[in-house]
Amino acid sequence: MTALGELIAPRRLGRDFRWLMSAAWTSNIGDGIALAASPLLIASMTSSPVLVASGAMLQFLPWLLFGLHAGAIADRVERRMLVMLAHGVRAVIVLALVAFLVTGTANIAIVLAVSFLYGTAEVFADTSTSTLLPMMVKPADLGIGNARLQAGFLVANQLAGPPLGAFLFAVGHFWPFLVQVLAVSLALLLVARIARQPVPPRSSAGADPSAGSEPRKSHVGHDIAEGVGWAWRNKPVRTLIIIILAFNVTWAAPWGILVLYATEHLKMGPVGFGALTTASALGGLAATLSFGWLERHVSFATLMKICLSLEVLMHLAFALTTNGVVALGIMFGFGAYAFVWGTISTTVRQRLVPHELQGRVGSVNMVGVFGGMVIGQAVGGLIAQAWGLTAPWWFAFGGAALTLLLMWRQISHIAAAKPVLEDAPADESPAGDAAQ
Repeated sequence: MTALGELIAPRRLGRDFRWLMSAAWTSNIGDGIALAASPLLIASMTSSPVLVASGAMLQFLPWLLFGLHAGAIADRVERRMLVMLAHGVRAVIVLALVAFLVTGTANIAIVLAVSFLYGTAEVFADTSTSTLLPMMVKPADLGIGNARLQAGFLVANQLAGPPLGAFLFAVGHFWPFLVQVLAVSLALLLVARIARQPVPPRSSAGADPSAGSEPRKSHVGHDIAEGVGWAWRNKPVRTLIIIILAFNVTWAAPWGILVLYATEHLKMGPVGFGALTTASALGGLAATLSFGWLERHVSFATLMKICLSLEVLMHLAFALTTNGVVALGIMFGFGAYAFVWGTISTTVRQRLVPHELQGRVGSVNMVGVFGGMVIGQAVGGLIAQAWGLTAPWWFAFGGAALTLLLMWRQISHIAAAKPVLEDAPADESPAGDAAQ
């Protein structure tokens, strides 16, 4: 294994992790391409702001509708197979869109329907993928594993994918989506190389110890209730989800009108708006280079407090500045600490949740994430309409500061909570296990 390969995916994480990382990065390239191409396609078919906004909303909506079900199903079946099935469905959905575009029969209704169906399949793919990592690596390696997966998201989804998607769309409307099909299909093949994972055992709550890893026979609704109940009773996990929900409400309030803030308040124009999101991705990428050092030298509790404190200060800085260059610097810093926070919060949650509940508790967390975003965007739009484009930043500053003040002491308890995961039997051999 080359030195670069060892740096990106350390040998101790195992061969299965390398297949998982490769699949995640490949899938993110396809999603990054669509991140630019989908809005361009919708805008080419309609000038209605409601329909244009609906394209983004229909990708968030499936998380609220099906997120908990996806988590329950992921805890019932062999998760690797569920990821493969979800990728396969995603590829077929986008291939159908390509066929409509090539034949000239595509319309706005079809495109919006594809957005919703693809988003639904993505819920199952992402939920199941997030459960695989804790089954592959030891708890002590979850931090570096999540950091590598997040790095792939930043590079492929946020940096490389969107410009490529815009370029391909200019060549021909169907080209970005055809490349997306190829990327998702390749991700499916890479996941197939992962060794077969055991079906999660019945959870300890009301489970029959002699049942071993037999498939679940309870109703999905019961499984969802069990996962939600476990997350609520486990104070560190419950508090972490509440923090994420609250901070996503405050974050999304100004983020939903960021394009207007950048073009009208900062006078940066469309290119400047794109530069803001690029600066955020570059900040996150820079943080990947230092995460290993931070994990070794700074406690998770301290890092979590620093990241959330910087979030509060970022909102204040955006509320005060009128300079586009300053805004780019703030956004770079945001990308850096947001990457660290996301990696740590995911790692802490995964360490605290039993394997058989990873899917359901993870889905509760994601419902909190996207629920907060939907609420925040609605609130931010109303605030901006009533009091101006900087008002959502002041709302975010006050709300985030109050949340941090109330949760400050609890953050240390979350980070110090005793992990329930035992050391996973990670593949430590050079060759790893062959896919079965």
